[in-house]
Amino acid sequence: MRTSNKVIITCAVTGSIHTPSMSPHLPITPEEIAQEAIAATQAGAAMVHLHARDPQTGLPKQDPALFAQFLPTIKAQTDAIVNITTGGGLGMTLEERLAPAKAAQPEVASMNMGSFNFNISGAAAKIEQFKFDWEKPYLDMTKDFILSNTFGQIERGVSELSAMGTRFEFECYDVGHLYNVAHFADRGLIKPPFFLQCIFGILGGIGPHQENLLHMRAIADKLFGDDYYLSVLAAGKHQMPFVTMSALLGGNVRVGLEDSLYLSKGRLATSNADQVTKIRTILEELSLEIATPGEARAMLQTKGKDNVNF
Repeated sequence: MRTSNKVIITCAVTGSIHTPSMSPHLPITPEEIAQEAIAATQAGAAMVHLHARDPQTGLPKQDPALFAQFLPTIKAQTDAIVNITTGGGLGMTLEERLAPAKAAQPEVASMNMGSFNFNISGAAAKIEQFKFDWEKPYLDMTKDFILSNTFGQIERGVSELSAMGTRFEFECYDVGHLYNVAHFADRGLIKPPFFLQCIFGILGGIGPHQENLLHMRAIADKLFGDDYYLSVLAAGKHQMPFVTMSALLGGNVRVGLEDSLYLSKGRLATSNADQVTKIRTILEELSLEIATPGEARAMLQTKGKDNVNF
């Protein structure tokens, strides 16, 4: 694993998992997404991971026109690395998922590295009344949902986006996904340094136990040696403990309302910047330094903010 005395903080601003009824602070409109991303950067995030939503209902949408309403604002008002999802929303086609990144040609795009059961239906039971009709069916259908990321789909995604100079946040929800990254590396379709985002606590993926983080790092060390940077995110209440552990192991961190709606037990985060500020404070108290966007670019070898298409 490549280590640095600088920790990259990524902020995932809205995602496609949480629904508007779960928190009044979840950004929905392009204006809200831009404001949240800018504030997160000001709080210390070097990278912002971005989804879009229908501004009227909050339904996850991969319409490039929606992304075009907030990407230029974020670029103009921050130096952050923009990282665009190719995961999109649950049940979208590959064409829909890839469309915003292909249009915007960002420095970084996410890439899910394997198919697996993805169950968030339990969240529906916690909500007494939904604001919008789409929310409960969207959550309930995941009892029978497989998040599809076949080898053919991954190959298409990495090939088309690599041709634009885009680098990747490789999202690994289980140990086998690390081996899938190695498969594409062995074929020469992706190039180091690899930014491996290990994800814990999604029902269907690897569980939120600290031993699993150590195991994921150990396997990544065997597969990639010094050719990768570790980053970690964890769902819900596991967020802060797991990302702190990542940093203590020499890795990087991801926070944001995509991954957890809370700042502490029973206390909703009122903004993405709240979570960035909290993890930055923790890291600095541990004498760890926070990477600037420029330092993160140098680490990840991205093409630079002036070479995007927005």
